[in-house]
Amino acid sequence: MPFKPMVAAGIERVLNTFFYRDSALKAARQRLYGKVLRVVVQEFSAPIVLVFSERQVDVLSEWEGEADCSVITRLNVLPKLRDRQQLTALIRSGELEVQGDIQVVQNLSSLMDQAEFDPAEVLAPWTGDIAAEGISKFLRGGARLFRHGFTRQQRYLSEALTEEWRVAPGALEIAWFAEETAAAERAADALAKRLDKLEGK
Repeated sequence: MPFKPMVAAGIERVLNTFFYRDSALKAARQRLYGKVLRVVVQEFSAPIVLVFSERQVDVLSEWEGEADCSVITRLNVLPKLRDRQQLTALIRSGELEVQGDIQVVQNLSSLMDQAEFDPAEVLAPWTGDIAAEGISKFLRGGARLFRHGFTRQQRYLSEALTEEWRVAPGALEIAWFAEETAAAERAADALAKRLDKLEGK
């Protein structure tokens, strides 16, 4: 079963935000222009296909043509791809299987290494700054958390979201706070007038 278009669009948006916004990454991007990378993650039911062009990377769940390179790996190995020095060790250990032009993976690894990943930038418009920063902290520690088990990672994310959203007030809480503040101001004014009357006597 292929990825849902919404999931593919989300991945595409994240990659384009980090790979294509910074002009300093242009040289690293150029090495990938016109390349097609097929990524098979064992935990996913369908491959992810990355098609690189001058202006963006397209993320597809289906690709009828030939890919320049295909990689097969597990989810917990993906963060390690940022370190180009680890590629040979990952291939030798069997954690990463590469078919086709290995240079594509090396160039992607180099681009990932140079890009400054800050998930908070992508998440902030939907979750607010506080929650986005909490999720960003979680994702930055993702590689370490994977080693302690997927279940623990899910629980950590759930707690992070709950706690951060609890800190960020909702629209009803803001309206209630504004009403309470106005009521407190009215009560203070009434008390001040009464004190003035008492002093006048």
